[in-house]
Amino acid sequence: MTIGDLLLLRFLQGRLRTACYAMGGMTFGLGCAVAAISNAASYLSDDPKACINCHIMNPEYASWQHSSHGRVTVCNDCHVPHGNLAAKLFYKAKDGSRHSLLYTLRRENQVIQAIPGSKKVIQQNCLRCHRNAVAGAVAPVHQSFERSCTDCHREVPHGRVHSLSSAPNAAVPPLSPVTPNWMKKLSSGEVDK
Repeated sequence: MTIGDLLLLRFLQGRLRTACYAMGGMTFGLGCAVAAISNAASYLSDDPKACINCHIMNPEYASWQHSSHGRVTVCNDCHVPHGNLAAKLFYKAKDGSRHSLLYTLRRENQVIQAIPGSKKVIQQNCLRCHRNAVAGAVAPVHQSFERSCTDCHREVPHGRVHSLSSAPNAAVPPLSPVTPNWMKKLSSGEVDK
């Protein structure tokens, strides 16, 4: 049996093969619909508005936007690795999948905090941008210099309080409607005849 036979499901009999094709088509179609509704392509960009596709990030977006970092950085400057494009895209896919899963299952925290892996990336990016500013930093004698930048600068750039309730009316760009036009027409009875 060749790979082509496996891909075309030639080892299955008539109706079973047709049913598998139908299920595959429906799965593909549903995947495309979910990708369109969730604005999935926006996550490939560096546009900060992609981070507010899900409303839980509105306080983080608003606090970043009004900070000094909001004038010179975007979310990805701090929150994704910058070693190479493959590492960046892999990290975005992994972290985005985790965020999507938590949000979908309603398991997100009221106050969002960076997980250990994210803290490491944020630290690397602080040093990447501010290398000259910290070049002369030294630890006291007989002590290691293991502190993270955010140990002292925890209010940069999101401020001390950034939960869902701290900025309920934050001025963030309005999201575009997610309901496709064909579905709006269908639900209002304006079906093309």
